[in-house]
Amino acid sequence: MWLDRLAGQSSSPSSSQPGSRAYSPAPRRTPSGLGPYITSQQRPGVTPRSSSLSLASTESSASSFLASSRRANGSTLKESRTVYTGPEPIEILNKLLRDDGKDETSATTADIKSASSIIPEDLQLEFDFGELSLRELALSEESEVDAVGVYRPQAAQEYERDKAKFEDLHRSIRACDEVLSSVEINLTSFRNDLATVSADIETLQARSTALSVRLENRKAVEKGLGPVVEEISVSPTIVSKIADGHIDESWVKIVAEIDRRATAYKKSSASAHGSKGLEDLGPLLEKLVLKAIERIRDFLVAQIKALRSPHINAQIIQQQNFLKFRDLYSFLHKHHDTLADEICLAYMNTMRWYYANQFTRYENALRKIKLHSLDKTDVLGNEDTSRKGTVLSSSKIAGPPHDAFNLGRRIDLLRTTNQSALSSYLAEEDQSTHYLEVPFRNFNLALIDNATAEYTFLASFFSPALSYSTISRHFTYIFEPTFQQGHTMTKTLISDTYDAIGILLAVRLNQHFQFELQRRKVPSADGYLNGTAMLLWPRLQFVMNAHCESVRALTTALPTRPPTSKTEQGKLSAAPHVCTQRFGQLLQGILALSTEAGDDEPVITSLRRLRSEMEAFLTRYSVAFGNDKRKRERFLYNNYSLILTIISDTTGKLAEEEQEHFEGLKTAFQEAT
Repeated sequence: MWLDRLAGQSSSPSSSQPGSRAYSPAPRRTPSGLGPYITSQQRPGVTPRSSSLSLASTESSASSFLASSRRANGSTLKESRTVYTGPEPIEILNKLLRDDGKDETSATTADIKSASSIIPEDLQLEFDFGELSLRELALSEESEVDAVGVYRPQAAQEYERDKAKFEDLHRSIRACDEVLSSVEINLTSFRNDLATVSADIETLQARSTALSVRLENRKAVEKGLGPVVEEISVSPTIVSKIADGHIDESWVKIVAEIDRRATAYKKSSASAHGSKGLEDLGPLLEKLVLKAIERIRDFLVAQIKALRSPHINAQIIQQQNFLKFRDLYSFLHKHHDTLADEICLAYMNTMRWYYANQFTRYENALRKIKLHSLDKTDVLGNEDTSRKGTVLSSSKIAGPPHDAFNLGRRIDLLRTTNQSALSSYLAEEDQSTHYLEVPFRNFNLALIDNATAEYTFLASFFSPALSYSTISRHFTYIFEPTFQQGHTMTKTLISDTYDAIGILLAVRLNQHFQFELQRRKVPSADGYLNGTAMLLWPRLQFVMNAHCESVRALTTALPTRPPTSKTEQGKLSAAPHVCTQRFGQLLQGILALSTEAGDDEPVITSLRRLRSEMEAFLTRYSVAFGNDKRKRERFLYNNYSLILTIISDTTGKLAEEEQEHFEGLKTAFQEAT
């Protein structure tokens, strides 16, 4: 009975009847081995008793004990017996009876003794019974234990109340069951949908794999059949463009495409493996080629006719209407060479007429330029040189004075950076007087520029259809009358002149034109310049010989003996002779124009001959001083010194030789004086 009460009190310490105490009047103490009382949990060797003695705990303990027994009995281990090794029961009883006179040496007995001993602190504890006696305190706890641990039947109201609770619980469980059933249905449907989607994905993967294989196969087939199909097919757009489209850059590209397919068709037709597609394509390609040839012919003929229009610039038409469509002539020459040759001939005849007409007009304009006239009186040995001015034609008018032997600023034509020819309008309006090298330079400069432009055009437009040798022959055919016209003008300029400086300037200009053509890589005009050089050099030799003859004649005219009369001897002077001044200026001009001359040029031989004649003249002239050797040598010194002074600013190999020669003569007569 006490155990049940203690168990009921310990199992529900929080519940109590009204007017009863649910807790011990003694203050709470933590379980310890130092307490004054020994509980079941503190007894050594004894298993502690559970704090709850209710029916549920008993049943659970029994069931767990049975389960553990079944698990132990059903184990595969060997059956074993436990041997008790704890203290003897008599010892335990003695300890309970507080018989602490034995076995003080063991650790367990010492612990129990220390736990059961009463210390002074335990005697000082004060118990509060809440103004209740010990009997009232015991009865209040017993009623509490009975209220908690003893079963009593339920009343009708409590039953109805519990019934309503269980019905509500039942309805809640059914509602949860329905919700869970709906969730189960949804999950089942979702699982079925997932299965369907998975099947669809597998189907799509299979189809994708099949399509990839088909795509690769088609690419392989297209790679093999694509070029073949391209060769045997022509789109309607190409046909329409060839027949009716405007001729522009896109039209040229389509013609190139037709040419490529026509070439492939001919190559395939020549082979033994011809296809039906190529046989069907052949007539269409032939018609397209013929139509393209017809339109190319009409286009080129129209451009050639435009070249014959008055006041037209041929180079503009060549750049804008010919060179942009140069592939058309190659196509025409490839598929109809006879027609291409006829168009080429028509172009050559047109340009032949064009250049001949243009340069005839230009020559007429240059003829209106006034020129200084230097005839046979303008030689070194002529005492009375007249000054004349004339135009290039036969009519003569008085002109400003000129110096036939002084180079002056005439060399600027070689040094100028202006490489443009004088226009026809400016030539007609020019009122100043010039030397022969001015019209020579302007005519040949214009001719060289046009020849360069035409040769470049021919090489660009007709190549590679025509070889460069054929293009050179066509160039010569076009410029043949113009070159003849240039030679005729050169002959007219130099035929009657004795201007050695002007002729030598023309020679240097002609050499400059030759170097320029080599730089521009126009070899076809070399023949014209070589012919011009063949006209200039003989005339220069002739003029130099005329100077030599005039000096020789002057030497021959001198007396062989000195004058006898004092009057004539008084007229003699040691000052330089006028011919020396002319010779020095002429020599300086020739040396300035021959700074880069070679040793084999004809002008060097002529110059040395003239120098010898001049030295002979001065030596013969010095005889007039008679026995006055000092005055005679002074005269020679002054003349050679003047010549050396005039040519001292010239450079070049030939100039150095002449300076050294006259320096030696000057030094020889200086020592004598």
